[in-house]
Amino acid sequence: MNIEQRKQQHIDFWNGRGGSLLFIPAAGIFQYDVNDYKRRFYDPAVMLESELEKAQMVIDWPTDGLPAVRSNLGTIFIPAIAGQDYMINEGQMPWPGEHFSAEQIAAVKDVNIEDSQILKLALELYNRFRSQGRSDIFAYHADTQGVFDVLHLLRGNDLFYEMSDEENAGITHQLLDIVTKLYIDVSKKLKASICEADNQMVHGHGTPQGLYFPSAGVRLSEDTATLLSPAMIDEFVIPYMHKAAMPFGGAFVHYCGKHEYLYEAVLNCHFVRAIDLGNPEMYDTNWLLKKCAQTSTVFYGKLAELEGEKWPDYIKRIASIVKQTGARCVLRPCVFPQNKSESQEMLDMWHELTM
Repeated sequence: MNIEQRKQQHIDFWNGRGGSLLFIPAAGIFQYDVNDYKRRFYDPAVMLESELEKAQMVIDWPTDGLPAVRSNLGTIFIPAIAGQDYMINEGQMPWPGEHFSAEQIAAVKDVNIEDSQILKLALELYNRFRSQGRSDIFAYHADTQGVFDVLHLLRGNDLFYEMSDEENAGITHQLLDIVTKLYIDVSKKLKASICEADNQMVHGHGTPQGLYFPSAGVRLSEDTATLLSPAMIDEFVIPYMHKAAMPFGGAFVHYCGKHEYLYEAVLNCHFVRAIDLGNPEMYDTNWLLKKCAQTSTVFYGKLAELEGEKWPDYIKRIASIVKQTGARCVLRPCVFPQNKSESQEMLDMWHELTM
């Protein structure tokens, strides 16, 4: 299956045709490769070479994923565009520097994102990729996180005290509005640089395998929201997810940790097309997929394996739950082969069982 056929398969999937999708990692690829990362961070040519090396391994691998690259600059990407310092230690992803005051964040509305050095690094990588004229690999966005996550990175834990105080809650809403506009502006700039329509995207979610979204143009990663009460999620998270997603026709949402209320709240958002969990082992798999089926939300990501489970048993079990619940699933398996022939066998089995 060539790349255009894989993309058509994704379109068919979103239209309810065919089985669920399976993204099997190519042998030898590490998702979080931080070797020589500092040099890659500051040199878009080296960064692109590294990303292409991983994506090229996907082209002929038995998988439903689209080969994809990104400017891999970490979660500090939008905070750094806002002017926050960051640290890069060898062998680690970037770490945010000193937190901003509320007044400093308020001043972000006057920032010219075109002057940002980190944005220039990202745009140079995408320009270099575009100049190659490749049709077998897609580009996707640098890590934009989500609105509340970005505000937490900028403000630090003082944010929680301020939003808990009725007198200061209004300030938090003002800051969220400012960050929302920044998120939208940066997302539009990235999408323009990869010649992507505002309401569509390919997103690899930190991997070299992308999913085509025909009616969603951004990803929102809201890990910090798992620390909040249901009332705070309803007031400070969901409305700004909505504001951030609307210019792009919808969103794909991710978070780590366990928070069942957050999961259901996200699924009940009409603009959410798919959801990914960083810690699926914390949940009951049947419950996760049943909730997705009830809200017509795609589950895109990992689902936990049982102790000692081999890939054939894993695939049969997960496929059975997918069929029983009626969920639509893009599975990134937690158990998978390390060779091409068995990966093809796994892919064929998944398609047959989820049809």
